[in-house]
Amino acid sequence: MTKQIDHISKKKFIEELERYRKGSITRRHFMNITGLGAATAVLGATMSGPQAFAAGDIGDRVVLATWPNYHDESNFEAFTEATGAHVQVNVFGSNEEMLAKLQAGGSGWDVYVPTNYTITTYVDEGLIEPLDTAKLPNYDASAFDARYAEAGSVGGKLYAVPKNWGSTGMAINTAHNGGKAISSWKEFFDISRDSFSGRSMVHDYQLTTIGSALNYYGYSFNSVDESELADAEKLLIDVKPHLFAITSDYQPSMRNGDAWLTICWSGDGKQLNTDIPEIHYVLGSEGGEIWSDYYAIPKSAPHKEAAYALINFLLDPNVNAKEVLAHGYPTADSNTYKLLPDSIKNDPILFPAKELLSPLEFGAAVTMTDPNRAELMARFKSA
Repeated sequence: MTKQIDHISKKKFIEELERYRKGSITRRHFMNITGLGAATAVLGATMSGPQAFAAGDIGDRVVLATWPNYHDESNFEAFTEATGAHVQVNVFGSNEEMLAKLQAGGSGWDVYVPTNYTITTYVDEGLIEPLDTAKLPNYDASAFDARYAEAGSVGGKLYAVPKNWGSTGMAINTAHNGGKAISSWKEFFDISRDSFSGRSMVHDYQLTTIGSALNYYGYSFNSVDESELADAEKLLIDVKPHLFAITSDYQPSMRNGDAWLTICWSGDGKQLNTDIPEIHYVLGSEGGEIWSDYYAIPKSAPHKEAAYALINFLLDPNVNAKEVLAHGYPTADSNTYKLLPDSIKNDPILFPAKELLSPLEFGAAVTMTDPNRAELMARFKSA
């Protein structure tokens, strides 16, 4: 018995062929939707397969610098299947680390994932490529919530397109706290020096670690006030001997039980809560961070055509929906949002109530280059 393939119009066939050539869909999807016989005939006449297309147009690899636990690996496999270009993933733990590597030159990155407040610095230092939207047909500017998209444009030029957004809070294993979560940065740092001593973690990232210590005192997450930073430093130096680790890759220790409490990004919080329900993700009542991440291309990218192909592929709503389901961060793209199940749309970790989001702040550009914050973090780590 053979599978019946419905008739497909010439126009629809060409549209699907173009999507396939651009890397928006996989070879398997193309073959299924068009019918094997038709696909074979047209592919034979127009190209010698995905490998030849990739070799002739975007090369055999694309290097992505991104954050931990931030993608669906099967999407990278689908991209390779469609284009022949292998996705090499480099993971980093802070925006400062990313900036330093690009400033040093020779990073080898084709695509990277900066956070909203950093983009003006990249523009000022000439490290980021203005984007040619003609090479990003899947980019639909009208579909993005402006709050999470506007930082990608500087001086009227588009430098980065939105990936997703999220919050920075804390994850606690309530099994070690009488079944109770916490709800403030004061509680976070106080129990870290008491009942959770040796079991707590903070980020290897000055924005969130210093920001959370500032929130402990009711100060702004973005403060660069010297007296307020002095208070934050005193708190961090005091808590340092009680910490299990200073790391931005905290999931392994939370999962194996070595750590019970950590500063946490919302997607990681969602992943941990899904697999270990006693781990709760909560936002600090005093404040914290709301952020948006972007896809961008360094000026030094060695494979720029491959970079455009990968970004375009990941912007496809069907691909992006898989990303959301895998990493647990909300999307700012309404086309992707429509494809998500109600269980995701109604999830309080991904989409917190407005009153919980209202105390949060977007990171400020000044925090990235402020020498006092940089020196504070260095002293804290070396203490």
